[in-house]
Amino acid sequence: MIKVVFLDIDNTLLSFSGYVKSSMRDGFAKFGLGEYNDEMFCTFERINNGLWKQLERGELTFETLQQIRWNRIFEALNIDFDGVAFERFFRDNLFSNAVPEDGATELLEYLSERYVLCVASNGPYEQQINRLRVADMHRFFKHFFISSAVGAQKPSREFFDHCFKCLRESGMTDLRPEESIIIGDSVTSDMAGGHSYGMHTCLYLRGQDKNEELPSAEYRVKELLDIKRIL
Repeated sequence: MIKVVFLDIDNTLLSFSGYVKSSMRDGFAKFGLGEYNDEMFCTFERINNGLWKQLERGELTFETLQQIRWNRIFEALNIDFDGVAFERFFRDNLFSNAVPEDGATELLEYLSERYVLCVASNGPYEQQINRLRVADMHRFFKHFFISSAVGAQKPSREFFDHCFKCLRESGMTDLRPEESIIIGDSVTSDMAGGHSYGMHTCLYLRGQDKNEELPSAEYRVKELLDIKRIL
């Protein structure tokens, strides 16, 4: 029986992709970098996803990612601008940006009446907490497991060790991984991490079709509210 539900934030509860597009459009106009188009977002996504996978494998730190991310993106786009300065603009705006994914608030209302809800996110603690407050989602959660505060990233075992230690110390003494489920959009971070730890897993496809075999994703949903049929 499921007792605890872990939820990712970016591109699960809150639209990170939507934020990136609007931030690039606004930033390019602000700094005179030319006109933004969605082909540029594809470049961002490719480079950013590659860096986050390195982060998940422990091959670089979040601080390093922030130093190099936009310099690499601008190099790929043939834009001559200070990537570190753009990173500051990008992160400052992200701190207060909270556009919910469709159905996210309704899903949290449903789940919070039935399970203990926990945030499970890679990123800066204060930023992620503030975004949940802006979106009025903070109130649904009992625990906030965010990598910068945990000291480890999803999908590492250390991240989930910390989560379960805190849950057991909070009164769920005999909680087992199989009594929990993690919901997220990342195969490498959320699904692989949860599956290897013995948790149930649910991949949020964000409206897309993925036909390839994904053993780590026990459930797949195209819409967040489809999760109500699982839990």
